[in-house]
Amino acid sequence: MSQPLVLNTVADLRRRLTLWSGARETVALVPTMGALHAGHASLAKAARARADRCIVSIFVNPTQFAANEDFGSYPRSFASDLEQLGLEGVDAVFAPDATQMYPAGFATTISLKGPAEAGLEDKFRPTHFAGVATVVAKLLIQAMPDLAVFGEKDFQQLAVVRRLVRDLDLPVQIQGAPTLREADGLAMSSRNVYLSAEERRTAPLLHRVLSAMATQIASGASADEALAHGREEIEQGGFALDYLDLRDADSLGPVQAGRAARLLVAARIGRTRLIDNIAVSFDRGEET
Repeated sequence: MSQPLVLNTVADLRRRLTLWSGARETVALVPTMGALHAGHASLAKAARARADRCIVSIFVNPTQFAANEDFGSYPRSFASDLEQLGLEGVDAVFAPDATQMYPAGFATTISLKGPAEAGLEDKFRPTHFAGVATVVAKLLIQAMPDLAVFGEKDFQQLAVVRRLVRDLDLPVQIQGAPTLREADGLAMSSRNVYLSAEERRTAPLLHRVLSAMATQIASGASADEALAHGREEIEQGGFALDYLDLRDADSLGPVQAGRAARLLVAARIGRTRLIDNIAVSFDRGEET
């Protein structure tokens, strides 16, 4: 096993990309904030399967954190991240610092509507997606990959990125990768390390509720009734619920007949905020 090449500047990144493009090699990018787990490894694996070269970016982006959020304490584990990425055959890690991404005088952000104003994460983190969209746009322009892989766990983020790429005509394919879960169903997340032992035992309730609701709705049950029951069950389980809703899987607006739908949830337990989502199929009675 060899560790990936570490690139700290845009100039270094582009020099490497020039070598690969000269050899007519395709490139996949996996943007991350580090503190990598098996879910991130699955994104790198998906990227490696679809391109000749794989770059993983590691950058804890300050502009997507509000003043009261955990930017300072967000887990950072760069050495172990490199080891894990080496096992996945990642070719390079782009690891810029904040001054590389946001140099003195930086004054440009991206204005968002559509899925960024769905009343889900944006309702509780109103500045979040402007920061996400700005850093993702920068990474896509800096790396100019053939494709970029994002996890479906952050489903609203994925919808925002897809809309961003379409609207700005960026020449990159956005690939969503399925959420990787623990054996008990809990979606893997860097923030799971914040859970106490008791909270960790409770946390899989979110996925159990989503799975039951998806089955009920796909079988013809009233979505409103399923949502009301699901909200009650989550709150009685010890969570403070931010939202639980059923939305169109593309626009994140109201569900439309004949279109894919998604159940999305965000809830807090102790000091940890968890998000999750699950697809709902209306035609075959299946959920994924």
